[in-house]
Amino acid sequence: MAAREAGGAVLGRSADKLFSLSGLFAVYKPKGPTSAGVLNLLKERLLAEAGVQTNGNKRNQVLKIGHGGTLDSAAAGVLVVGIGKGTKMLRTMLAGSKKYTAIGLLGKATDTLDATGKVTEEKPYDQITKGDLENVLQKFTGDIMQVPPLYSALKKDGERLSTLVKRGEAVEAKPARPVRVYSLSLRQFQPPLFTLDVECGGGFYVRSLVSDIGKELSTCATMQELTRTKHGPFTLEEHTLYEDKWTIDEIARSLEHCMSLLPGEPSRKKLRTAHPSETAVSCEDK
Repeated sequence: MAAREAGGAVLGRSADKLFSLSGLFAVYKPKGPTSAGVLNLLKERLLAEAGVQTNGNKRNQVLKIGHGGTLDSAAAGVLVVGIGKGTKMLRTMLAGSKKYTAIGLLGKATDTLDATGKVTEEKPYDQITKGDLENVLQKFTGDIMQVPPLYSALKKDGERLSTLVKRGEAVEAKPARPVRVYSLSLRQFQPPLFTLDVECGGGFYVRSLVSDIGKELSTCATMQELTRTKHGPFTLEEHTLYEDKWTIDEIARSLEHCMSLLPGEPSRKKLRTAHPSETAVSCEDK
C-alpha cells in the first residue's frame, strides 16, 4: 500500500511505516534536557522524516509515544520509549528494575540533593574511610524506607512538588515509603568523591540515597552525576539509540531486537504493527 489516510491527510510510505511501529525500545537521554523534552524531540524528528505536518492540530496526525520512567534533567542514560500499542506496556516498565552509576560528593548538601541546587550545609568528611562507606551501604540494601526529595516529579494537588517549591510555596516532604534495593556497591572512593553502582526497583531516588548515606556517616553528601545504565532488559551499551540513530528504519530494527528481550513472546508480533486505524492519537508522556 503506497499511502493511506490519517487525520484527513494522505500519508506516504515513510509515514505509513512510522504509524505502524509498535512496542518498546530505548534511547539515550543526555545530561541537560528533561525526559519529556527528549521524547518531544524524538517525536518531532520522526514526524519530520515521515513528512507529517500537524499544523498545530494536536488531535490529528500525532504519534502515540511515551517513556517508561523519568530521568532528572541532570541525569543521563537509558530512557525506555513506548510507541503505538507499546505505550500500554510502560506501566510495567515503571515498576521494573533499574541500574545506575552515581557519583556522590561528601561534605556538602544542597536543596535539590544534587549538583544543580544551592548548597545548604557543609560538614567535615576527612575522618571517613573506604571501610566506613562500605559498611554503611549494607544498611541501604534490601527492602528499605525512603523519603522522596522535595524537588521531584511527585505531585501534590496535580502539580509537581518541584514546581511548587520553585514558586516558593511551603511544601511538606512526602512520607517515607517502601523501596527495594537489589544491589549496592562501592566502585570507587577518592574523597570527597565516591562512585556507587545501584540496582533498584521502581519509585527509588538515587539522590535521596546519596544524601542518606552522608547523614549515616555523620556528614552530608550530594549527588554529582547520575547515569542510568539499565532499565528492565535494556542496557546502555547494547540497546540504546543515540540521537543520530533516531530514524524510522533504525527504530524499526531496534523494536525487533528489544521486543525479543521481553517476556511473553507470543505478544511480540501483535505489538509490532498497529492496526491502520490507530494513526491519529495523542502523545502520552508518563
